[in-house]
Amino acid sequence: MTKVIAIVLLLAMIAHIIRPLGLPGLKKRADFWKIAVFAFLAMMIVVVLQV
Repeated sequence: MTKVIAIVLLLAMIAHIIRPLGLPGLKKRADFWKIAVFAFLAMMIVVVLQV
């Protein structure tokens, strides 16, 4: 599950750098770091719930 989340969010980061997604808080190309923070938190939650 963590691999799927990582791949999907990595693709979202790449797509956001190419063309911003336009979601609230993700209007500029420089906001791709917010997706990385969300990815880190999502993977931590999945790991904690698996234990």
